[in-house]
Amino acid sequence: MTAAALAVMATGLVASPALAAKERLTGEAKLAKLLEGREAGKPVSCISSWQARETRVIDGTAIVYRVGGTLYVNRPTNADMLDDDDILVTRQHIGQLCRPDTVQLHDRTSFFYSGFVGLQDFVPYRKVASAN
Repeated sequence: MTAAALAVMATGLVASPALAAKERLTGEAKLAKLLEGREAGKPVSCISSWQARETRVIDGTAIVYRVGGTLYVNRPTNADMLDDDDILVTRQHIGQLCRPDTVQLHDRTSFFYSGFVGLQDFVPYRKVASAN
């Protein structure tokens, strides 16, 4: 290889970690991106768990539940424990997720208990109707 080719390769190797670090978003930034084009509604204390079609964990920030076209954002106590690679385990008695409920966190690989979070109010975010 020529010296010029080696220099180009070395530059690429040095730039790659910087580029990867630049692409990492904080939990707040990930949540903001997910909620783009939506506006917050009045918080509710419970949502129907059987209607929630998707659950998404935002690292260290929130749990987002999709019910139809609405995203319900819950910023639980101990949110810093949230890891998008954890499995959420809830015990429900009435088919709803509510403010005082706790959610156990388990490691996806080993299924070992890794902590818990306490649910707070659920803030609904609905798409903003475009003005035409």
